[in-house]
Amino acid sequence: MIEVYLTVFFISVLLFFLGTGVWVGISMIGVSAIGMLMFTSRPVGDAMATTMWSMGSSWSLTALPLFVWMGEILFRTKLSENLFKGLSPWLSKLPGGLIHVNILGCAIFAAISGSSAATVATVGKMSIPELRKRNYPENFLLGTLAGSGTLGLLIPPSIILIIYGVTVEESIAKLFIAGVIPGIVLAFLFMIYVITWSIKNKKIMPIISEDFSFLEKVKQSGQLLPVVLLIFSVIGSIYAGIATATEAASLGVLGALVLSYFQKSLTKESFNKSLLGATKTSCMIAFILAGSSFLTLAMAFTGLPNNLAVFINTLQLSPYMLLLVLTLFYIILGMFLDGISAVVLTMAIIEPMIRQAGFDMIWFGIYLVIVVEMAQITPPVGFNLFVLQGMAKKDMGFIARSAFPLFLLMILAVIVIIAFPELALWLPEKMIQPLN
Repeated sequence: MIEVYLTVFFISVLLFFLGTGVWVGISMIGVSAIGMLMFTSRPVGDAMATTMWSMGSSWSLTALPLFVWMGEILFRTKLSENLFKGLSPWLSKLPGGLIHVNILGCAIFAAISGSSAATVATVGKMSIPELRKRNYPENFLLGTLAGSGTLGLLIPPSIILIIYGVTVEESIAKLFIAGVIPGIVLAFLFMIYVITWSIKNKKIMPIISEDFSFLEKVKQSGQLLPVVLLIFSVIGSIYAGIATATEAASLGVLGALVLSYFQKSLTKESFNKSLLGATKTSCMIAFILAGSSFLTLAMAFTGLPNNLAVFINTLQLSPYMLLLVLTLFYIILGMFLDGISAVVLTMAIIEPMIRQAGFDMIWFGIYLVIVVEMAQITPPVGFNLFVLQGMAKKDMGFIARSAFPLFLLMILAVIVIIAFPELALWLPEKMIQPLN
């Protein structure tokens, strides 16, 4: 039982730090230092310096700032406008009409962003005014946008998958490819919900009078061609074994710069803003990862992860029961922490349990991302809710209630990925050449 008390102690100290407003990275360093001073005889300073340097110098991490920068560049282009113009002619006649633009627009931008909040902001800045102009129900509009924005964490290139891959030492390329089919499945579930809801509430849905010929649809779709080519070049190069995740990220940045140049949105000011935005985000993530690496080491020195894994094993939980417990745990944790922080804070303890239970770590990464996606739309700390609150000028509670059906669909997606693990594992197994 000592491992349980030790776990409670560490969690209590961590919650104290977080509750007093201390940064996540510093909180993890503080907990690690206290743990090592109280329960080990190891030199804290030397251990911290060595571990944090090793984490910071990981080659796999170089993909992270590059993908973040690519998203920042494209955020400042006419991409949101092009997404709406290119998708709306094809979707306007479907049940649910232009609400589908929220879902497919988020799915497309997710494939070049890796960030949930950036996805919501980019798609929302065009779709919210356009859909309001056409009198779509406010709860339907904002709920689907908040939920669809979570695709930014799952569809590659995903920042959180990079962090997970570095933390558990798994192939980032394989993780990226593993997220493709589950991301499509989740987007498909969202679209089915939109169709079902709109048929059920036909009376309050606007009547779409716009009509497009096939040639007009094709012409409008031409605006999406550069973005689609960029997506295929980044993801395709990884899948074909031509490039590592880092090399694909470099290709993505170059493509984003070229795209923004031809759209005449690449100015000295926009370039500097994109670079500064990417630097701030990357530094924040790197600091959290540095704290996480020290926490992982401190946990290892105390013997807590292994002892806890042994304790869990004595409970004789079935693999499915373990996943149920973890799902509930991450849903609760997601109410107070963003997805990245939730992953890095817990993997030191969770990883040994998962490996001992015999789960594939690539599959578990996809499962974990779907679960922490829920954190983006759960109050009081839901990043997508904060973004939409500022953009739509609506109460956070209203947006959270509107997004609740999509939260339930994410739970359904978790069940589907558990029942059919091949959805996440089939594409990585078919990669021409696995690359780290």
